[in-house]
Amino acid sequence: MNHKNQSVRNMTQMALLMAITLVMAYTPLGYLRTPLLSVSFLTVPVAIGAILMGPAAGAALGTIFGLTSFADALTGGGMKGILLTLNPVACFVTTVVARLLCGLVCGLVFAGLHKMFGEKKIAYLLASLSCPLCNTLFFMGFMQLFYYHTDYMQEMCVSHGVTNPITLILAMVGIQGVIELVVCGTVACAVCIPLKKYIRKD
Repeated sequence: MNHKNQSVRNMTQMALLMAITLVMAYTPLGYLRTPLLSVSFLTVPVAIGAILMGPAAGAALGTIFGLTSFADALTGGGMKGILLTLNPVACFVTTVVARLLCGLVCGLVFAGLHKMFGEKKIAYLLASLSCPLCNTLFFMGFMQLFYYHTDYMQEMCVSHGVTNPITLILAMVGIQGVIELVVCGTVACAVCIPLKKYIRKD
């Protein structure tokens, strides 16, 4: 395949994954809403892009995901709306930069695993799992970094009966984080393996 055709295909794939990300973000497909946190499934297209097209694509798709999350904060969406009120810049970093990093890291993880395992399924599975895992770690990590000492977070500590940021993260994420990890990791892996074979043959 010549360079021009490759570029056109990459642009088409990116446009499609961006569209899927936006559709998921603004329909019930993207989130499982709970009273405190939302289980996000938007790491699925981010992981697919990062694995199929590399870290830069993962970062771009992660940024799209993050911007939709920040937009949700701007409209007063739950906890993110409160974070925006407390510190708008920190809210941007927590919602957008965290998602950019999760896409970037997922792509880098797959690149490293691909060198180690080649086309074995384990490389796709671990890379797919890394995206929702990093999403949770970066989002919650930035949130504790910027907001832990605020009255809002201290009230959460009291309500959950915890005394430090790590245990607060564990208390807040709980089963929701496990659901996100399993669902997103499994779906992304199941999609990437056949698509990668198709792209390579093409």
